[in-house]
Amino acid sequence: AAWLTREGLRAEHAYDSRKVARRPAFPRKLSATFLTGLGLGLGTVAGGGSPWVGAMLGLTGAALHFIAFGPDPMRDKGIQNIDPFQQDRVARVIVEGEAYLAAMKAAAERTGERQITQRVERFLEQARRLFRTVEEDPRDLTAARRYLGVYLMGARDAAIKFADIWAQNRNAEARADFEALLGDLESNFAAKTALLLADDKDDLDVEIGVLRDRLKREGLVHDD
Repeated sequence: AAWLTREGLRAEHAYDSRKVARRPAFPRKLSATFLTGLGLGLGTVAGGGSPWVGAMLGLTGAALHFIAFGPDPMRDKGIQNIDPFQQDRVARVIVEGEAYLAAMKAAAERTGERQITQRVERFLEQARRLFRTVEEDPRDLTAARRYLGVYLMGARDAAIKFADIWAQNRNAEARADFEALLGDLESNFAAKTALLLADDKDDLDVEIGVLRDRLKREGLVHDD
C-alpha cells in the first residue's frame, strides 16, 4: 500500500504539471486505499478481534487514507477544441521529451561538477518552455516531434558521452565542446519556440538543418 501511494502521488504530480495528460492507467492511490483498509481489517481478525471490529477499523483506515491522499486523476485533460488523437500526440511528445531531459540531468549530476549541472538545468528550463508552448498551441506537432525528438535525443547522448569521458580523465576539450553544444541548443530552442508554432516552415527547416548538421558533426545523429 505504501509503494502504491508513493507511485500514485508521483503520477498525480506528473499529471498536474502538464496541460495535456492522460489519467493514470491504473488507479494506484485508490488501490492503496483498498489495501490499507483490507490489511487493517484482516489484521484485526487475525489478532483475535471480531469481524465487526475488523470491518470498522478497515473502513476507518481506508477513509483516513482517502482523506489524506485523495483519489487518482480520473479524466484525461487536454486543450479545448483539439481532437483526442491530437491530444494523444501532444502527450506522447511531452513524455518522450521529459525522458530525454531526465537522462540529461542524471548524466550531468554524475559528473559531480556543479557548473555543468547548472548549465544543463538552464537548458532543461528552456526545453520545458517549448513543451508548454506546444501544449498551449500544438499547431505543428509534426515539426515539434522532430524538433524535440532529434535534438533532445542528441543532447541526451552528448550528455551521457561527456559524463563518461569526464569520469575517465576530466578532458577539458570535451567539456568545452559539450558546453558549446548546450549553448547552440539553448539559443535555438529559445529563438524558435514562437517560430515553430507560427508555422513558418521555411525558416524552421533552415534552422533545423543548421543544428542537425552540428549534431552530425558531433556524431550524435545519422541520416535517415
